[in-house]
Amino acid sequence: MHTAGLEGVFTDGERLYTRNSAPGTSVYGERLVTFEGVQYREWVPTRSKLAAYIRSGGTFFPLHADSRVLYLGAASGTTASHVADIVTAGTVYCVEISPRSFRDLVPVCEARPNMVPFLADATKPHEYSFGVSGVDVVYQDIAQKGQAQIFLKNFKAFSARSGLLVIKSRSEDVTQDPARTYEEARRQLQAGGLKVREIVRLDPMEKDHAMIAVML
Repeated sequence: MHTAGLEGVFTDGERLYTRNSAPGTSVYGERLVTFEGVQYREWVPTRSKLAAYIRSGGTFFPLHADSRVLYLGAASGTTASHVADIVTAGTVYCVEISPRSFRDLVPVCEARPNMVPFLADATKPHEYSFGVSGVDVVYQDIAQKGQAQIFLKNFKAFSARSGLLVIKSRSEDVTQDPARTYEEARRQLQAGGLKVREIVRLDPMEKDHAMIAVML
């Protein structure tokens, strides 16, 4: 097991892993591997868009051990738990709107003290601002229209410095060419004052999805 070149991300030469911050537990049935006394969780690219981004050649990785991360669209905690494995001295604020997914998210957070769950709407930052004073990174993965504007609203509300935005092109316009959807999102983010570092398409692991990496 050795570093994959990104902080907190490891590889055995074939698969990606994060160091398990809740040893003995898996979140979504992922493999647990022990190497030199340390337990790692396999980070599956077909189950996590952030892992797919890394596998697709993404290079902008703003997560560090002490990062405070606002995670919008945490669902049941699959990717958010890997982020928590990386930001061991930081915090992952997990926002999820679906009560059903939130029920699955809560026990994942209970096993990891640096994960804080909020049952809230990502379009309404005031619903969770009481528990989030400020963040370094915004990570967004939500399936609804206006994804870039929702991202910008949260980025500014919590004074973030960088972020990763998953664009689900079919959630914006099912009839439009995905490449055009990604370009429109780029324009909106730049108009909002952010620098777009890269846009990485996640096909075929995540069809019609792209990751947009930004910073101030």
